[in-house]
Amino acid sequence: MEEVVGVSSCVLGDMASRPNFGLNELDFVFSTLVVGSIMNFVLMYLLAPTMASSAQTLPSIFANSPTSHMFQPGPYTLLGRVGTFVYKGAVFAAVGFAAGLVGTALSNGLIKMRKKMDPNFETPNKPPPTVLNAMTWAIHMGVSSNFRYQTLNGVEYLLAKGFPPFLFKSSVVVLRCLNNILGGVSFVVLARLTGSQSVEAPKAIAFDEDSDTKQKLMSEAEDLQAREATYK
Repeated sequence: MEEVVGVSSCVLGDMASRPNFGLNELDFVFSTLVVGSIMNFVLMYLLAPTMASSAQTLPSIFANSPTSHMFQPGPYTLLGRVGTFVYKGAVFAAVGFAAGLVGTALSNGLIKMRKKMDPNFETPNKPPPTVLNAMTWAIHMGVSSNFRYQTLNGVEYLLAKGFPPFLFKSSVVVLRCLNNILGGVSFVVLARLTGSQSVEAPKAIAFDEDSDTKQKLMSEAEDLQAREATYK
């Protein structure tokens, strides 16, 4: 259920941030859907309680850092909490790069297969470069998603202390949906900046105004000469 809600919210934010609600960029939206599905599954597996209980220790360089998130209660120093942010960012970036590679290659492969089956099928834009798109996903996950994940956990910790259980659970659902929508929007902005998903401008018909003007003047001159010859 969390996979469906997370991916759906992310795709909704992705489409909402594109012109014409993404209807002119459905190939990019499909790529986001495939990568997002893979990434959400991997992150849910890594952050599941069974995984967390079996891997409570961080690498030695982060030994004094919180194991869950940077706002985790406990006698941790500021440097230790920053260490958690850095470590989680590296994990998220690695997941984003791997999911970006697999997902982009898979979506591009499916589009190529569709073109072979239907030679008249044309995508509105060039397929995103696999490695560049994967690197974009890595940056997005390591910075944007990591920052939102840490902040969301801190907010949820405060809400748990002040809200009754039902209201707390309801607010968590709303916050996580908004978080995924914001993630979809921020990825589109980043993809535009890195050029991994560049939209092709519609081909415009070029008109040579100078040649048109010359042709018009020549036609008028010929008409004038014809009238003068008639009068003579």
